[in-house]
Amino acid sequence: QVQLVESGGGSVQAGGSLRLSCAASGLTFSLYAVGWFRQAPGKEREFCATMNQSGGTTYSADSVKGRFIISRDNSKNTTYLQMNDLKPEDTAVYYCAARRGLPRQEPYYDYWGQGTQVTVSS
Repeated sequence: QVQLVESGGGSVQAGGSLRLSCAASGLTFSLYAVGWFRQAPGKEREFCATMNQSGGTTYSADSVKGRFIISRDNSKNTTYLQMNDLKPEDTAVYYCAARRGLPRQEPYYDYWGQGTQVTVSS
């Protein structure tokens, strides 16, 4: 019943930008904190950014701070990850997630999307 569907991934050159979207359905979206994580082959899932239910509190990983911006539009049941100044090290599958309660940097979320590939070439 619950679905999180990412979109907006693709291939870009270093220094470019992408905007990822995650559309949620089957849940009361405004009651869930949201997060974005990424995973490259052979590496553990890595935290990128998270936001609380109202959008008033955000946390970002040091590796993406100043470049990635998380946002949400509860009227559209959607969270976004604006990625600027992309670097080859950002290449990964990006996942959105939702959880009841506080936003967390650890991957302890109730629901996950299927992921979308982001590839950054040098």
